[in-house]
Amino acid sequence: MNLAFWLWLLNAPRIGVKAFYDVLKVFETPQNVFDAGTQELKQSGLFSNTTLAYLSNKDMRCVDKDLEWAKGDCCYIVSLLDPNYPELLKQISDPPPLLYILGDPEVLNTSQFAIVGSRNPTEGGRVITRELCRDLSLSGLVITSGMATGIDGEAHIAALEAGGETIAVCGTGLDRIYPAKHRALAHQISGQGALVSEFSIGTTPMAQNFPRRNRLISGMSLGVLVVEASIKSGTMITARLALEQGREVFAVPGSIHSPLSTGPHELLKQGAVLTRSAEDILDELSFETEPCIPPIKQYNGDKDVDNEISELLKFLSYEAISVDELVEKSKLSPQVVSQMLLMLELSNRVSKVGVATFVLI
Repeated sequence: MNLAFWLWLLNAPRIGVKAFYDVLKVFETPQNVFDAGTQELKQSGLFSNTTLAYLSNKDMRCVDKDLEWAKGDCCYIVSLLDPNYPELLKQISDPPPLLYILGDPEVLNTSQFAIVGSRNPTEGGRVITRELCRDLSLSGLVITSGMATGIDGEAHIAALEAGGETIAVCGTGLDRIYPAKHRALAHQISGQGALVSEFSIGTTPMAQNFPRRNRLISGMSLGVLVVEASIKSGTMITARLALEQGREVFAVPGSIHSPLSTGPHELLKQGAVLTRSAEDILDELSFETEPCIPPIKQYNGDKDVDNEISELLKFLSYEAISVDELVEKSKLSPQVVSQMLLMLELSNRVSKVGVATFVLI
């Protein structure tokens, strides 16, 4: 397979994914399109005048920037025929003919689970996302998301901190980082997983590309979890695409008064799996796991940690209290509260009840 001809055909105006496959049904390979004469191309009835003008010109310079990018360290362009192309993605109705990968291409064929949600989540949403992603990562699942601000970013960060692998599906060319503030995060992901895009090098952020990106997030994954989302949001588009692709959809319930609970609650009404812990997901997926204790850090004999636990215990009782309330009352950071609660859980001093709420045992 000559990658240059695939890039050349996909660069043609008015040749989208569906049209690309329609062309291959007639010409079999992109190189055959390149080798065909103008009359043969016209007689096929597949191309507009604009597309015909491009194809007849036989100008390959348009692929130079992509091929040059692919010469970089850990930079790959794989076609649907490549063994590194994710098998699950091939099963959707419109898999991208080419994928651009920055990082480890082999991670694309590992067991992935997608976590998506609001760009402006509550603190409770951030906490539950980190808890779930940490536990799922430790179980061996690769966390896949869209590297957006909010829940997406929290999911990637939690996977990285747990020592797991994570995949960010981008709505731009991989020479562009969007949002720009996630440049450092993107660098970490490429070293501990991969950045993936179907968009050619140089593609800038455009609104119409992000719903297209979402079908890859769900298409590569065994299932999709929605943490917080309004009814009309990109997150709900991802959930809908997951259902169309035959993927399992999961949702974290929230307060009936929160606008960010409307999306998950609607999904739950439609039959999504109610999710309170990683076990709810793993049981549904029948994913084989190896039990392990999260590698947070060793606290033995640490007086600061003892003080933090003592402070937290002041506000814990036999009545359920949420993580948000504990953060507010203790004045400790959400990360510290989560870590202390995990330690208390492991020592059987507290128990989780519901979503991100705890009681003394």
